[in-house]
Amino acid sequence: MMSTKKTTQRDGFKPGEYIVYPAHGVGQVTAIEEQEIAGFKLELFVVSFAKEKMTLRVPVAKVASVGMRKLTEAAGIAKALDVLTGRARVKRTMWSRRAQEYEAKINSGDILAVAEVVRDLYRSEAQPEQSYSERQLFETALARLVDEVAAVDGSTETEAMKRIETSLAKGPRRARGADGAAEPDADNDDASEEAA
Repeated sequence: MMSTKKTTQRDGFKPGEYIVYPAHGVGQVTAIEEQEIAGFKLELFVVSFAKEKMTLRVPVAKVASVGMRKLTEAAGIAKALDVLTGRARVKRTMWSRRAQEYEAKINSGDILAVAEVVRDLYRSEAQPEQSYSERQLFETALARLVDEVAAVDGSTETEAMKRIETSLAKGPRRARGADGAAEPDADNDDASEEAA
């Protein structure tokens, strides 16, 4: 038999609050329930992921082990955007090995690790096309970053995407010419329109 009782706050998480769940990105705590399952009382965070139309019930005791965390603060977002302006660090190992490392970074829930994946897999218009699997990993990492930037800023996904694209455009390999001057913003308009 299962019974449910709602509570208001546990471990600093409360209903209505946005959180990051490493395997799924930004979600919202919709309730904290106490359920009795087979005679055991279990407290659960009910986390809703609107994009995936999914709801998870995370036992309060498992929050640390699954890596559920509060949203990054504005300073953390600034650091992540700063990571995007850095030089890509692509190891000279087999793609399957790199892909596993990228996936581990994406699923770590660490916004800086996610930003590193976005930076390392980003391709400007002038660069060669990515493989399907590279593009999939890039898009997953980018979506996680966009969701968290938007949630922290209280902005739309389109506005968050523009902030991210602006940071990516400042990166060293996006530079043109011998003098290292950055590409003109005109090249960025295409990417912005696609994202909108």
